[in-house]
Parts: sequence; C-alpha cells; structure tokens
Amino acid sequence: MDFNIPADIQELLKEIDAFIEAEIKPLEQQDDNMRFFDHRREYARTDWENGGVPRKDWEQLLAEMRRRADKAGLLRWALPKRHGGRDGNNLGMAIIREHLAAKGLGLHNDLQNESSVVGNFPTVKMWETYGSPDQKKKFLDGMWSGETRVAFGLTEPDHGSDATWLETRAIRDGDDWVINGKKRFNSGLHNATHDLIFARTSGEEGKPKGITTFIVPTNAEGFSVDFMWWTFNMPTDHAEVSLKDVRVPAEAMLGQEGDGLALANIFTHENRIRQAASGVGAAQYCVDKSVEYARKRITFGKPLSERQAIQWPLVELQTQIEMCRGLVRKTAWELDQKHHMEISDKVAMCNYFANRLVCEAADRAIQVHGGIGYTRHMPFEHIYRHHRRYRITEGSEEIQIRRVAQMMFGFTGRDAGRTAGGR
Repeated sequence: MDFNIPADIQELLKEIDAFIEAEIKPLEQQDDNMRFFDHRREYARTDWENGGVPRKDWEQLLAEMRRRADKAGLLRWALPKRHGGRDGNNLGMAIIREHLAAKGLGLHNDLQNESSVVGNFPTVKMWETYGSPDQKKKFLDGMWSGETRVAFGLTEPDHGSDATWLETRAIRDGDDWVINGKKRFNSGLHNATHDLIFARTSGEEGKPKGITTFIVPTNAEGFSVDFMWWTFNMPTDHAEVSLKDVRVPAEAMLGQEGDGLALANIFTHENRIRQAASGVGAAQYCVDKSVEYARKRITFGKPLSERQAIQWPLVELQTQIEMCRGLVRKTAWELDQKHHMEISDKVAMCNYFANRLVCEAADRAIQVHGGIGYTRHMPFEHIYRHHRRYRITEGSEEIQIRRVAQMMFGFTGRDAGRTAGGR
C-alpha cells in the first residue's frame, strides 16, 4: 500500500491553496466580512429576531464563495463530469476535507454550514442511484440553478438513531399517498423547497424494510414548520415539522417502496467519512496552535512548552491524530473500491473516534491557552461546539460503536465469525 498522497491530489491542494489566497481571503477581508469569523461570528450570523435562522447577508457571502469556487472548477470536484465535476473520489475528498479544516476558521471552509470551496454533495449519489429520470432532471439541475433546495427529514421527536421505529406513516389513497407524522431537527427548512420525508408504508416496527422516502414540497397543504430548535451552535436551521394529511402523488416517491433506509445509508456513509476527515484536520489545527502558543507563552520565567503538563497531553493527541488520519484515509480508499455496506464498521470507527478526538483537542487547546482560550476571540469554542454535534448526529457515537460490535461479533447475519483481528 502506498501511503503517499497521490500526485494529482497534491497538485489539487496547491491549486486550492492558490485559489483561496487569490479569491477567498480578499473576499473574507472586504466589507467587514470578518465579523462572520472573529469574536462577533455567532451574533453576525444569526437572525435572533426571526427564529434564530441564518442572516441573509451571511448566506449571501457563502453563496458568493461557492459561486467563485464553482467558476474555478473546484466546488464540484468530487462529482461526475456529467455534473460539472472532475470525477473525484472518497480518498481525495478525505484528504481535502482534512487539509481545509487544518487551516482553521474561514470562508474557505465554514464548519457550521459545511460550506467549502470543495463542496460535499452526498445527495447527488442518492439522486443518481434512486431518482427517476424526471427527478434527476428536476433536482440535480435545480441544485445548481437554485430552483430546488432539498432538506432531509428522518429524525422524529421520539425516534432518532432508532429510525426503524419511526412513527410517521404514509397510506395509499388512490394514486396518491397521504402522510401524517412529525419530524425533528429537520435541517435546512428555513429555505428548502422540498423535504425528503421518511415514512413507514408497510412492514413491522423495528424492521428496516417498509420505510419509504417521499419528496414533499414544503408548501404542500398540511406541511408545517412549527419552529426552529436553538442549538449549542447558532444560527439554526433545525426545524420541528408536522405533517397532517399531506397528500403527494405516486411520482413523489424516491426509490422503491419500502427501501428508504437503504437510500439513507448512501447519504450517511459518505457524510460520516468526510466528517471524520474534517475532525482530524480541525484537531490538528488545535494541536498546532497550542504548540505555537506554548513556545511563546512565558510563565514563571520559562516557556510553557518546557512543562510536561503541557507537552504530554499534546503528545497524546498528536499520536491519536496520526493514527486516526491513517484509518480515515484507508477507509476512504476502501469506499472507492467496495460497496459502502462492506466497510460500514470502518466508517463507524472513523466517525466516532475522530469526532471525540477533535472535541478533546479543542478542549485541550482552550486549556493550554488559558483565559484567552476560553474567549470567543479564539476559535476553539467554535470548533468544539460545531464538532460536538457530530457525536450525536449522523448516528450517535453509541450507534457507531454498536455497528462495529455487530460486525465483530457476527450480529449482522452475514459476518458471523469475524473476530477483532481483521478480515
């Protein structure tokens, strides 16, 4: 196995860095746009009087960044050429996400919105795999024109990781389906035109078969965005949604009836490995900044860097970063070679460990920097608050660990006999 970054990705990283310096950093500096990234960031981004949703000028800035990145041929790098991309792969995306996160906060790679000069578009594979020709045309073309914006409604008030027990129901009525239920933390609904609603149409509670995905217009009668949940990291676009006798036509179904959770897995596996890569990069940033500060900070007549109490925790973190980086890249490479369900345990390992790691690194960076580290004039609280949610969302870390255990102990029905020693 070659552990070097592929030559084409090395060149791409140089291209990305040059683009950021030429286009994005000047945009970040003009018109006091630094208010979105310095100590004012949460206040500047949040429309506090309008449910806590993102301010329009903040989203307009992100849109301009994406427009420039798209013009430069970077935004869609990971997508197939038929969608304006460069046929990028999961290994490349993992390296890129880590590289960008290691630069710290900035317009080039905003944590909270997951908005980056190299975009992450896991829904494209979902549309490609499950969408009808008409759906692909409407929603893939609409993604770039801005005519369609699709949210993702799986979590419910009483069901999160236990999605097979969801209570939203869809019942056939002639040629239509009628949906009733509730969704929680339904992200993106402050400006979405459609929502992917997962509802049980058949089968037994607790069984994955029988859950179906519907593309529901957000202006449909009976579809209600009740309020936005204010979260640890603001602004918010995480909606509480209720559906009361929402009627959609048969062609609103995405994929086959009863196969909705398979569709969700395509979305989550790509997201999880890229979140893990971002966690590695952000953890590296926290450690690098802590080492830099410890070298300069003088206490009791000596640099902090000479204190074992400072050195040892950072050494432990750096060791874990190196090991996690290797696992993330190996797993991303395997995602390019195999069906994603074959290595779901490795994706789970990467995700839960990297998410813990970056939270520990941010917390340690705050400690090393002392009082100044606790302020919002430093980026560590923002890094912590952002990545802390990934220990819950996209499958909590307990669910990720449970998935690894299923594979290790043979509880999946097809991997009985696998041991902790590997394949």
